[in-house]
Amino acid sequence: RILAYPHTMIGSDGLPHDEHPHPRLWGTFPRVLGHYARDEGLFSLEEAVRKMTGLPAAQFGLQDRGVLRTGAYADLVLFNPDTVIDQSDFDHPTTPAAGIEHVWVNGRLVWRDGAATGERPGRALRLQQLSNMGGVQ
Repeated sequence: RILAYPHTMIGSDGLPHDEHPHPRLWGTFPRVLGHYARDEGLFSLEEAVRKMTGLPAAQFGLQDRGVLRTGAYADLVLFNPDTVIDQSDFDHPTTPAAGIEHVWVNGRLVWRDGAATGERPGRALRLQQLSNMGGVQ
C-alpha cells in the first residue's frame, strides 16, 4: 500500500563492492517493474518509472535528471516490459535481472545484453537545492 502512494519514491542503497550484497542491490528496480507494476498491478509501468526517476530527481534538486527531454542527461534503461524481473537471491545476490537489454549513462552504453561494456561515464551527483526537500510537487 505504501508503494502505491503517489509521493512514494523508490530507491535502493547497498555496497556495490560487497562480496555478498543483499539481493536488492541488483534487483530492486527490476522487481518494482516486473512484480509490483506488471504482475501485481499496484501502479502502472509509467508510474513505476516515475517513482524511480523523475520523482526522486525533482525531490533532490537534480537538474536535467530523471526526465526525457532535449538537453537532459541521457541516463536510460531499455527493458522488455513483458520479461523484466529480478533474479537475484541470497544464494546468488549478483545475478543480473531478466529483461534489461541496454543501459546508457550520460549517453554512453554501459550495459548490453546481460553484461557490462566497461564504460564508466557516471559521476557523483550533488544535492542542488536543500529548499526542495520541503515537499514534492
